[in-house]
Amino acid sequence: MKKKIFGRYIISGPRICHGKPTFRGTRIMVSQIIEQLSNGMAWEAIIDEWRGSISREAMAEAIRLAGYAFADHAKEYTADRMVG
Repeated sequence: MKKKIFGRYIISGPRICHGKPTFRGTRIMVSQIIEQLSNGMAWEAIIDEWRGSISREAMAEAIRLAGYAFADHAKEYTADRMVG
């Protein structure tokens, strides 16, 4: 596996967080930020929690890419598979 660039702020590499997407220059996984956002945490609170390592623009890119991924794979997440 080689380094992948997903956008301006998001990359993955085999030596960083087991190849999971992270924010450039950090070891903060995109999934961590998306989880915080989905739990209702305010954007500014997330920025503060990560001591400014994540910007609003980086979080927006993560949400945008997550939206694309969901649109491409929505049929895999139907309610009958997720409920119960």
